[in-house]
Amino acid sequence: MKYSLLFTKTTKNVSQENEAVNARLLVQAGFVDQEMAGVYTWLPLGLRVLRKVEQIVREEMDALGAQEIFMPSLQPKEYWEATKRWEGVDILFKLTSQTGKEYALGCTHEEVVTPLAQKFVRSYKELPFVTYQINTKFRDELRAKSGVLRGREFRMKDMYSFHTNQEDLSAFYQKALEAYVRAFARCGLQVKVVQAGGGIFTDNMTHEFQAITDAGEDVLIACPSCDFGQNSEVATFKEGDACPKCQHSLAQMKGAEVGNIFDLGTKYTDAFDFNFTDENGEQKRVLMGCYGIGTTRLVGTIVEASHDDRGMIWPKSVAPFQVHLVSLNAKDEAVRGQIVQATQDLYEQLQSAGVEVLWDDRADVSAGAKLADADLIGVPLRILVSEKTLKENAVEWKGRTEAEARLVKLQDLVEEVSAFITA
Repeated sequence: MKYSLLFTKTTKNVSQENEAVNARLLVQAGFVDQEMAGVYTWLPLGLRVLRKVEQIVREEMDALGAQEIFMPSLQPKEYWEATKRWEGVDILFKLTSQTGKEYALGCTHEEVVTPLAQKFVRSYKELPFVTYQINTKFRDELRAKSGVLRGREFRMKDMYSFHTNQEDLSAFYQKALEAYVRAFARCGLQVKVVQAGGGIFTDNMTHEFQAITDAGEDVLIACPSCDFGQNSEVATFKEGDACPKCQHSLAQMKGAEVGNIFDLGTKYTDAFDFNFTDENGEQKRVLMGCYGIGTTRLVGTIVEASHDDRGMIWPKSVAPFQVHLVSLNAKDEAVRGQIVQATQDLYEQLQSAGVEVLWDDRADVSAGAKLADADLIGVPLRILVSEKTLKENAVEWKGRTEAEARLVKLQDLVEEVSAFITA
């Protein structure tokens, strides 16, 4: 992608209302545009990141044997009345059609997926099975804040499992927990798996996946040395107590919830009278589990966890591009042409090698502005071509987290870039 062709650009004019780092940097770098409080347009660079995050999540869910579907956001009122949540969920968007019929905009999909599964399951032979989607959710938040960490409209991966017994549900629950930890690690985040309450979903204890960051909205009692943690709202330990797993002193810290998993039991299958016939011909209630990851929230959390005073620092796995190629302008017209041609050749060579490249080819922008934009956008590797580097038959190579730049010979560049990407 040539930067000159992007219809979006970086900006210095960012609303002072954006207190959250993720909001400020994503808007400033041209990754998202705020339409209103809690509602964002995902622009080309931001959408590339979001799609990579969602693909990582998709791969981990597929590896569990889950089958992807896509459910409607517009949901009938009667489903929510069946679960007694039409009046009980204060963040539920409700609307009335021209016919007078009432609907909900889905903040979650238990009310849709449970009767859906009921249409296909009759016998124990159809169980267990797992299905998931990556979809847009709506929540009528009184105060949408923290950028894309808390929105009124957002993307989520929600997965649902259906089982004949508690042992089977618990075994899959543990597999899902491990898959979540892998997915977050692939996105460059280390998380704590903390015990929490079930909220509007279940009366059972649940698990949250918390990325430790000062931008987080949750207060945790957690161990700095191992993965033990509890949400302070349900904590049975307090700051300073010995960790039950490693005996290290527990500390209070802030976390951003990027995922959660729930043992739903029969809460929703009771509501829809969802049974199966077991091996003895007896009717038994289906058990369910629910597993959520806020994918747009995850993008914002990565920014909160990985940035500096110059901009974002994207992990290789989710960066919008793998290489930010920068060509500097020269005063001499002939030299300027040489720089453009050399950069064009590198651009084509890298793309032919399967490398994702963003080339800042703008002719009317200063070197300082181009380098500042590169830091702000936060691609893992910056490669600079200038009159000075061409005299050395080389380019300037600088990783986003590296303090110093170095020269790499033109003939070695593609091989070194390929090694950097796969390292």
